Amino acid sequence: MQHRHLGRSGLMVSEISYGNWITHGSQVEEDAAVACVNAALEAGITTFDTADVYAGTRAEAVLGRALKGQRREGLEIFTKVYWPTGDGRNDRGLSRKHIHESINGSLRRLGTDYVDLYQAHRFDHETPLEETMRAFDDLVRAGKVLYVGVSEWDADQIRRAVEIADRMGFDRLVSNQPQYSMLYRVIEAEVVPTSVELGLGQVVWSPIAQGVLTGKYLPGQPPPAGSRATDPTSGHFTERLRTDAILTAVQHLKPLAEQAGLSMAQLAVAWVLQHDFISSAIIGATRPEQVRDNVGASGVRLEDDLMAAIDTVLADVVITDPRLTVSPPARP
Repeated sequence: MQHRHLGRSGLMVSEISYGNWITHGSQVEEDAAVACVNAALEAGITTFDTADVYAGTRAEAVLGRALKGQRREGLEIFTKVYWPTGDGRNDRGLSRKHIHESINGSLRRLGTDYVDLYQAHRFDHETPLEETMRAFDDLVRAGKVLYVGVSEWDADQIRRAVEIADRMGFDRLVSNQPQYSMLYRVIEAEVVPTSVELGLGQVVWSPIAQGVLTGKYLPGQPPPAGSRATDPTSGHFTERLRTDAILTAVQHLKPLAEQAGLSMAQLAVAWVLQHDFISSAIIGATRPEQVRDNVGASGVRLEDDLMAAIDTVLADVVITDPRLTVSPPARP
């Protein structure tokens, strides 16, 4: 497993990280979740990403139990705050109150004294950004958080946050967590250039496009039984990525993967990792063998002609328009 710096910070993270959105606490039983975490650890993954909202806070608790007994200094644990975690008026957003109460709940569920990265899960248009940045800085100074980042913020929001941090002497953002894959490239136009300028690394989710890039979904055919697309809580998320045009194009990637000696999932993850602005690609899994397959992409270098061939195959189906954003459910 290769490691990279998280943005321009000194923190090293595994270039493939393990995330538990949708799976832990909901889609898979705890024994299966623990088996996947163990497979990730055995494969050299040291970076684990979760959020307080996943499975209604249960995902954090499952991850905490799965990592219990591991050497804490050898792990990088990420979590997030923003989405509602209760029915109260202040159980949501990025106010000082919600941030402070949410980190305490996350630390308790994760069974740790601190998290390595605390991320604003979305931008809060109802809370002054200065309040949010000061609350994050307070957590850093209190030792509950080592680094702060954001998730799915646009370029202007990221720039405003960094400017406030610089002006007020707060810790800067070190990362952004957007969706990114060879099919979904919305961040390339504005978010990436701004992040590179300001020193943020990208910790990207859905590098395999929620399974679409494995090639298991076939044009004109129903999704396989037990696949993400058939899950009643999250299946709708893949709909915009499962058009006949996209699925047909993805089938043309198979000979390219075979030529490179990679599985389709490995090709997708390796493609993401070719980009210097990537700090880590988050994989998810319901079975240990999926983890073991995905991590085979670490350290792989795709030749320039293969990268060009991928672009040619996907030229007519790549999503670059932010108005076509494929967003996850607000409360998975």
